[in-house]
Formats: sequence, structure tokens, C-alpha cells
Amino acid sequence: MPKILMITTSADRMTPGDEPTGLWLEELTTPYYAFRDAGAEVTIASMAGGPVPIDARSVGPAGQNDASVERYLSDAALKADVAATPPFTVLDADSYDALFLPGGHGTMFDYPASEALARLVERFDRSGKVVAAVCHGPAGLVSALQPDGTPFVAGRRVTAFTDSEERAVGLDRAVPFLLEGRLRELGALHESAPDFAPFAVRDGMLVTGQNPASAARTAALVMEALGKGPA
Repeated sequence: MPKILMITTSADRMTPGDEPTGLWLEELTTPYYAFRDAGAEVTIASMAGGPVPIDARSVGPAGQNDASVERYLSDAALKADVAATPPFTVLDADSYDALFLPGGHGTMFDYPASEALARLVERFDRSGKVVAAVCHGPAGLVSALQPDGTPFVAGRRVTAFTDSEERAVGLDRAVPFLLEGRLRELGALHESAPDFAPFAVRDGMLVTGQNPASAARTAALVMEALGKGPA
């Protein structure tokens, strides 16, 4: 069965302010369990290593969360993994079949600035492996390049948290850029569903999802791309 590397944000603040942020938990837990339940081996790493900052807005009281988050809350092993991640740069990336970037607003502050992440995205892509991201996770694609030096997303069908969704949650002025707009500027063929509706796109081995509600569909398309799901 395939091996999947999930890399989360390590940013816990929306700089230069002090608004707390981090990983949107459902965007890790929903695909994680989908992959594991399908028999895949999953490694969780992060940008800087150590505990993954979890956006408090993505976790409610027990019994009031998405099913995957509820499962996480009683999963001691996964919670331990999330509390002590390795930095992705110490792992042997060549041993994995797919790269998955969960979102959360934290990604807007550390994914785009990471040359190491951009090079990893390029490496997976040029090896014919799956590159996937959901919601704000596509922030990890904006600095990557195609072999000819053009933006990685240019001419490719993608989706991500939309500019109208960002305005709807009131964080359009807190992020360094609007993700949909940046992807379009880079030449991406951005597609979307109505705000907050589930939507995901597969363009070859590139898979992207629009928002937290899209995590399950994104995971399903990843398994499809790996040859482990319905075509």
C-alpha cells in the first residue's frame, strides 16, 4: 500500500499581529483516517518539527465536531504524533508516494516562504508522484516552479480557499495575500464551488480541495490518483 507524507504548518500566529492560528484540525484528521482506513502508511511531519499548533477555532467541545475530529480526540496514538512531529526536512522524501498539505491559516505564514517545501513539491511532481493540498494548503504550491521556470500551478486546474470565503470569515486583512487571487496571478486555472461547499479537483497527479468540507473528497481523489480508488 502507498506511503503518504503529510506536512503541517508550524505557524501559531498571524504575524505581524498576534492573532492565534495554526492547523485546521479537520483538514489533517479527515484525510489521515481516510488514508489509514484504506491501508496506507501515513507519516505526519511539520515545517519546523515539534508540536503542531492547532487552531482553537477548529476544535469544539466533545460531541460537537466533525466525525474525524471526534475520533482524533480519543486517539492517543495520533495525538502523540501531532504533539511531536519531525521537521519534514529530516525525512527521506523519496520513500513516499504522495505529499499532502493540510490547511489552516498558519500555512499562509510559513508554507510560501519555505524554499525547502517548494523544492519538495517540485521533486514529487517531477517524479510523477501525487501532490495534494486542501483549503489553505495550496499556499505550499505558490513558490514551486515547473522545470522551465514557470510557476508550478500555471496552466493547471486547482482549487483553494476562495477570496470570498476569506472575506466571509473576516480574515482577508490578516493574511499576507488572498490565496485564490495569488493562484490566479500565477496562471492557475482556479475552480470553485459556492462558498463552504465541498469541492475538489484532480489534474493528473495534482489534487486540491477548496475548504475544510472538501477534505474527504480531496483524500478520495488522492487515493484515486494512487490507483487505490475508483477512477
